[in-house]
Amino acid sequence: MPGTVFFNVNIFDGSSSLPGLHAVRIEGDSIVELAADGATLGGAADRYIDGAGGTLMPGLVEAHCHLTWPSSVERWVPSLSLPLDDMVLSTARNARILLDHGYTSAYSAGALSKTLEVTLNRFIQSGGLPGPRLIASSIEREPPTSGAFDGGRVDPHGRGPEAVRAFVRECAALGAKSVKFLLSGEDALQPGSSQQLLYSQAEANAAGDQARISGVWLAAHAQAAAAVKMALLARFRVLYHCTWADVEALDMMEDMRSEIFVAPVVGIVQATLDAQAPEGIDLTGMQRSAAEVLARQRELIPELRRRGIRVLPGGDYGFPFNPTGRNARDLELFVHHFGYTAREALEAATRLGGELMGMEHLLGRIKPGYLADLLLVDGDPLHDIRVLQDRHRLRAIMKDGRFHKQPPAA
Repeated sequence: MPGTVFFNVNIFDGSSSLPGLHAVRIEGDSIVELAADGATLGGAADRYIDGAGGTLMPGLVEAHCHLTWPSSVERWVPSLSLPLDDMVLSTARNARILLDHGYTSAYSAGALSKTLEVTLNRFIQSGGLPGPRLIASSIEREPPTSGAFDGGRVDPHGRGPEAVRAFVRECAALGAKSVKFLLSGEDALQPGSSQQLLYSQAEANAAGDQARISGVWLAAHAQAAAAVKMALLARFRVLYHCTWADVEALDMMEDMRSEIFVAPVVGIVQATLDAQAPEGIDLTGMQRSAAEVLARQRELIPELRRRGIRVLPGGDYGFPFNPTGRNARDLELFVHHFGYTAREALEAATRLGGELMGMEHLLGRIKPGYLADLLLVDGDPLHDIRVLQDRHRLRAIMKDGRFHKQPPAA
């Protein structure tokens, strides 16, 4: 079957560079062969693409995606509340923007609608709309808020284990793969609420039991140490933040490191610190909280890595001061704040991202048999990780063997 050949490229395969290999052949939706150069590849191709010495790498994976959060690099929105029609179209645009910026996969961390992401995902899968492959989520419960920032409005799902079970069943029936629970509050929205538990252990356990029955994955917003432990005891799969995890929580996480993923969500923290407050919004309390969180993350993330826990970038993009499209900044922040090398940050966003998506044998690597989700980068992100923040340096974007962004004509 004729396909596509990239040649004259430097390959980062999702784990390391491959200095002796400079050509990759694609057939259908998959990578079939790597070779030293185009002439030594075994098969023919319809199209030969000269990479001009650029970097060929796997597509990026966003681990904390909020497509229904409305702000993007193309449009600033002062809050999360939009009329329904506007939210639908903004969500579809955000999916395209994320793919434009090299994110070929995304794991949802909650939505402002019960069915919007699920419906959007069907359109993406059918080719009707551009966007990343998506682990779609349903609605997430509103956190406590002091009114400093409008966090949107969602319906509560009731209290008690049976109500929680019913909520998980409903999300699964609607087609969601991930179900998000805010097990704790968030100091940035209401001071002191990060230590407030919003569910009982019995409710969390009921969610975990029902998720296994319904075949869905659970994600937790967990700031307090007690919230982290609650999520682990209930067998949640993805833990966001984990800012105030204590030694007991860290020990539990280490014991479950083969079952869990952690995304500390540094992007929103840095964006809050950098933000210039819009008229009428006081960010003083949020910025004070962000400084405390960042100081703690700089201690926490190296310790999580030392314990072998899978940590992934994903920064809560879609807020007015942290728009969708800026996602690749997370990789720079992992290097700057947490001591990652560029290679380690790239591996977290590619190979570990494939594991997060539940497709570790198909995504996040450049290897025969893996899906052809690829970026051709003008430059070397192993030398300068910031190059991925410039979408114009992404010379080509391929998903499932098809170009979302065509390479420049020879």
